[in-house]
Amino acid sequence: MREEVKRLVAEKLLETSAVKVRPENPFTWASGWHSPFYCDNRRTLSFPEVRGIVRDSLCEAAADFPEFDVVAGVATGAIAQGALVADRLGKPFVYVRPTPKDHGMGNQIEGFLPENSRVLVIEDLISTGGSSLKAVQALRDAGSTIVGMVASFTYGFPTAVKAFSDAGVRLETLTDYETLIQAAVDSGYVKAESLPVLVEWRRNPSEWNV
Repeated sequence: MREEVKRLVAEKLLETSAVKVRPENPFTWASGWHSPFYCDNRRTLSFPEVRGIVRDSLCEAAADFPEFDVVAGVATGAIAQGALVADRLGKPFVYVRPTPKDHGMGNQIEGFLPENSRVLVIEDLISTGGSSLKAVQALRDAGSTIVGMVASFTYGFPTAVKAFSDAGVRLETLTDYETLIQAAVDSGYVKAESLPVLVEWRRNPSEWNV
């Protein structure tokens, strides 16, 4: 992704208060990891101008992938973003649940997905990559070919980089942790004295604590 896009999206995440920094009272992730940093891309949906910038940037990134038939969003965070991209590109849209429903039709993939579809996956955030790649596997199990994935933000953890490589999935992201933190410090959104904690956490997030 171009550096100007990475910086612009980072600045818009800060502008919409999508980023929270709380070293003294860390967030707990579903994985059990503790983090002084939290990024909620879904806040951008509430701001029309920013929502449009994210949508258009995702579409720009999508243009660098091989031809695809369907856009798939990963539930729940990327359902709206994926639908916006599909609408702008004039493509069919589906979304993928973490697990099949336990009632009704029992679907994991919602919407109409023709057999042998070429699918571009849209995700809002990449941490370890586990939930994103579960969605990829569900689409593959349904007979689709994954041309790649575009996400709004990544922490850039080595474990995620390896997971995507092992799964044979090309990943592009609009912005990343390093760009966002630098923009936050430059703007005064994050105090400079918090920077060492954020850098330390990023080095070994699974073992970090207050």
